[in-house]
Amino acid sequence: MSVSRAAVVVTALTAVSTVFGFVRDVVIAAVFGAGPSLDAYLVAQGLMNVVLGLVAYAMARSVTPVIAREVAAEGPRCRGHHSFDTAITVTMVVLGLGAVVVGICAGPVTAVLAPGFEEEQAELTVTLTRIVLLATVLIAGTDLLAAVAQAHGRVVWSSLQGVPFNIIMIGSAGLFGPRYGIQALAIGFVVGSAARLALQLPPLHALGLRIRPRWEVRHPGFVEIARLMPPLLVGSAIANVNSLVDRAVGSTLGDGAITALSYGWRLVNLPETLLIASLLVPLYPALGAAAGNVREVRRLVSRGLSVTVTILVPLTVVLMVAALPLSLVAYGRGEFTADDAGTTAVAVLWYAPALVAMGVRQVMVSTSYALGDSRAPVLVSLAAMAINVAGDILLAPVMGVAGIALATTASLVFAAVANAWLLAGRHAAVEVRPALALVARAAALGAAAALGGAAVLAATDGASPLVQGTSAGTVILGVYVAGLVLVRAPERLVPLEMLRAARRR
Repeated sequence: MSVSRAAVVVTALTAVSTVFGFVRDVVIAAVFGAGPSLDAYLVAQGLMNVVLGLVAYAMARSVTPVIAREVAAEGPRCRGHHSFDTAITVTMVVLGLGAVVVGICAGPVTAVLAPGFEEEQAELTVTLTRIVLLATVLIAGTDLLAAVAQAHGRVVWSSLQGVPFNIIMIGSAGLFGPRYGIQALAIGFVVGSAARLALQLPPLHALGLRIRPRWEVRHPGFVEIARLMPPLLVGSAIANVNSLVDRAVGSTLGDGAITALSYGWRLVNLPETLLIASLLVPLYPALGAAAGNVREVRRLVSRGLSVTVTILVPLTVVLMVAALPLSLVAYGRGEFTADDAGTTAVAVLWYAPALVAMGVRQVMVSTSYALGDSRAPVLVSLAAMAINVAGDILLAPVMGVAGIALATTASLVFAAVANAWLLAGRHAAVEVRPALALVARAAALGAAAALGGAAVLAATDGASPLVQGTSAGTVILGVYVAGLVLVRAPERLVPLEMLRAARRR
């Protein structure tokens, strides 16, 4: 399968999986509401991710390029990979031991990572943690098997893995949640993780790939995998630390705060996952191919920024202006009350600017890696983590949920700006003046669109949340696009070009 066709397949299947994931969140919110039990479940997931994220993610990302080179050297007939056998064996042993240790120490760890939980809620968190820890090796195995399949050019099954998982989670919440409580969701998480793993077996069978336990840690292939891990390990650890600190501080704000933050973040992150992460897929191989041509790298970076800013700025304005109607439409049913939706809307409002920052950071970090510079993004991530942690501690007591969301947004904005500055200074890969002009136009047009959206929201006061959100969103997008055309902005053609490219593919 060609790179362009693979990108289209991955984009489409990822979108399907993301939509199922959103439906899962809606069902869970309706059944459990933003209360102490769902807060406990989210913290338990965070503890599992400490074990999982520190090893599995980095190992899976490190495996792909090494195995891909072995595949290219061996030809179409796969005879197995000692390096991969060792990688999956080491990962299973390390994660299995880690899960046992965290399970034994779940009580004291919960007391540290959720200091605001009362005794009953803390005990529930310990129980849920021990259940979801069973999924640790299942998820790690899924990621590694998907990585080896992708290295052989098989991308469909790995892209579909979220579908059975989310269907099982929806069933666990909707069918068993009302009778058995939040434990049904934790058990569903384990069963869904097993289904994800099972979905990775067909491509391996088709390849005739046999995996055997090995401990050949001095094998050249595994040595190379281990060498690639440190920067990915740091990045994964930073993401998990940020999430744990957010939830630890959130646990001191009362019942439902952790859920509101989690659901608010998912609503903000949805456009980035569906649009930018997919639309920029073709950019990455192009950056790698152009690494020796500064002029071409600048052009590609400029193109990536134009797409990111042009698409995400109006969506950010929609999220900020219509935060409450959108939260009510997305989650406001069943046990998820209007007050819960109001708290979630506060999180959405303060998280929303991070949407643009995430897109810009993605372009800059990808360019740095394509140019062989992995150190700068890691250093920026460490500084951003410090900003997030300090912001949580300082702002949460004053602003509550809004303070935690603002701290996350500030850290991501810093990461976007710092990565762009380093990329421009170290590699001359960013055309600074055009980039600043792009941001200035977007800010001005976004402000005008926000005024139009706020006016419509006020005019439709009393209407249903769906009518309010749709009306405000339509006006915001209309004003923004009209503004691009009116000022003859260079990026005004980006949406049309994206549609033409999608039609050609």
